[in-house]
Amino acid sequence: MNKNVCMFVWNHFTNDARVLRECTALTEAGYDVDLICIHDPDDKDLLMEEEINGFRVKRVKRYPDLYLKSKEWRKSLSKLKRKVMNNKLLMIPLIPLGIVALPLLILYKLIGLFLKKTNLMKVYIRFMIFARMIKEGLNKNYDIYHSNDLNTLPQGYICNLMKRKKLIYDSHEVQTDRTGYVGKQYYYLEKFLIKKINRMIMTTDTRAEYTADLYHIDKPEVIHNYPFYREVKDKVDLYKIADVPQDEPILLYQGGIQEGRGIEKVVEAIPYFDRGIVVFLGDGKIKPKIMDMVKEMNLSDKVRFVPKVPVNDLPKYTKNAYLGFQVLQNICFNHYSTLSNKLFEYMMADVPVIASDFPEIKRIVDGEGTGVTVNTEDSKEIAKGVNELLSDKGKWLEYQLKCKKAKNIYNWEKEKEKFIDIYRDVLEV
Repeated sequence: MNKNVCMFVWNHFTNDARVLRECTALTEAGYDVDLICIHDPDDKDLLMEEEINGFRVKRVKRYPDLYLKSKEWRKSLSKLKRKVMNNKLLMIPLIPLGIVALPLLILYKLIGLFLKKTNLMKVYIRFMIFARMIKEGLNKNYDIYHSNDLNTLPQGYICNLMKRKKLIYDSHEVQTDRTGYVGKQYYYLEKFLIKKINRMIMTTDTRAEYTADLYHIDKPEVIHNYPFYREVKDKVDLYKIADVPQDEPILLYQGGIQEGRGIEKVVEAIPYFDRGIVVFLGDGKIKPKIMDMVKEMNLSDKVRFVPKVPVNDLPKYTKNAYLGFQVLQNICFNHYSTLSNKLFEYMMADVPVIASDFPEIKRIVDGEGTGVTVNTEDSKEIAKGVNELLSDKGKWLEYQLKCKKAKNIYNWEKEKEKFIDIYRDVLEV
């Protein structure tokens, strides 16, 4: 008989590649999988329930009914206000009603202000999502609960406590070092709940060793974020799209244009590049700032900006690059300990990299010979790495060949076998 798995994730499950890979792998291995996540009412095309790759996705409501009704009331009041302002005669019959309703409106405004200032409404909304996830997790007889990250571990713990089954904790990051996770309460919560799980999974050895030392536990299992193996044969003509001369190599940065990604350092390094056009493929919060920086440094002839493209089409763009930038900065331990997806996106397209000299990244890039690692705080060192690949075509060809070999090792088809073994071990205990 198939074993039933209940997996939790605190997002809408529209672009979570790791969770998609894991749920698909479990389904292929014969497990019956339900993924419980959160519905997005702003996305009209997003279903409350659907089947993807053989597993079921169940989305709980994001907002309580009371909150949604209050939003409807506010909209109705706004419409009425506009009508009255456009037709002053409507004010006459509403004056008595206004006198009666005024204290209620004042009270409503005061309650709204109080909830906003104290964050109580936000807490209430999150608590109701939490409760709905637990309710969904108790609706069926599951053999294993699987919590992705600390924000769903309490749900898994409570369901497991009531059902007396198995609990796996899959921590995608160092939870005490995440953006928005400020305060000792997260440390104490994780410390308490880690003692209640059957197995813990993390994404890199550095993170697993850090967590083992932090909580004095056995080293968590490591399941890397390796992508599916891919041979990229088709190309989208990025030269044409970005208006890059055919005789210039494309030096590609792809991904979110955000703080801490080393993008400013790449721009600072451009004047030192022997040749090439830098293409920033993607969007993000600091994109306007980077565009201004390029103009101020008079680098517009050496830089191109291309909007983000669908993730499934991305490899066809990547394939045009002579080299790719993966230049995260050490702004937090999560960055320092990461093994970035971008590294493998370049690898799958046979593109050598200029990469951060962090331990996990260095282990792959230097160990497999797929590019050059640099100190990403030093723009001149970035330029030195770029020029090394630009000036030595033989070395570049060697790195490209090693990318082709490395992707036969660092892919999900290999990694998922370890993941399924963890499930088998947990069920046997």
